[in-house]
Amino acid sequence: MAQKKVDELTGVEDTGHEYDGITELNNPLPQWWLTIFYVCVAWALVYTIFYPAWPMISENTRGVLGYSTRGEVAERIAAHTEGQAVWRDRIAETELADIRSDPDLLAFALASGAANFALNCSQCHGAGAAGNTGGFPNLNDDDWIWGGDLDAIYTTISHGVRNEADEDARLSMMPAFGAEELLEPAEIVDVAQHVLSLSGRAEDAAAAERGAVVFEENCAACHGEEGLGGPELGAPNLADAIWLYGDQAENIVAQVHNPRHGVMPPWIDRLGETAVKELAVYVHSLGGGQ
Repeated sequence: MAQKKVDELTGVEDTGHEYDGITELNNPLPQWWLTIFYVCVAWALVYTIFYPAWPMISENTRGVLGYSTRGEVAERIAAHTEGQAVWRDRIAETELADIRSDPDLLAFALASGAANFALNCSQCHGAGAAGNTGGFPNLNDDDWIWGGDLDAIYTTISHGVRNEADEDARLSMMPAFGAEELLEPAEIVDVAQHVLSLSGRAEDAAAAERGAVVFEENCAACHGEEGLGGPELGAPNLADAIWLYGDQAENIVAQVHNPRHGVMPPWIDRLGETAVKELAVYVHSLGGGQ
């Protein structure tokens, strides 16, 4: 058996490891450190007995106390929901217009509506409800295709727009004047200039004048002679310089040639009447409600 080497200065056993003239000694761990270590080991063993700990194939050990952080969160959510039940029941029983006349009920509806909007609507309309060019309307302005009063907003949220899931969904369809060869390409360019002229942005006065005739014969039936549109047919206002698919002449030409039609799902079955009421009150409060 090899004789253990001892450091001459300290009298501590030498491990035999040396680097750059520095020798590693085998100093024993301090007693206080060992005591804490053994206590921690004991604590860990006790913990695994009482609490969920060891992973298994399909689940984990649950512990004799049956404690679960997931269960604790579920209990807190249930308690929170129960605390809101009184307010939700009041909203369910109250007419939309009357919610706005009750300050406490209105405050709850706005807070809950904002939470529901962030969870279900912001993905398309944006976190600030400003929408996005490409088919997602701005809900902050006063430009409403289907009406901006509380009842109209409630109906739109409840049944959605141009979906196949709800027979009461809002529905309006613009013909594909170019793709279906209802208008000549030159006529589409002219009518696009006329549409721009309604908000004072025409680039070609002569084309806008020719386009006025095309508009009267093909577009005025829905959008009105002055291009103001209306919620009865779901026809957008073309004279307010608010554009869903872009405000340039080429954007308007593309929309007339082969229009895009946005789709919104119905929310009444998914969220329930109370949540839809809260959403309607919240959206109405954003600044453009009628």
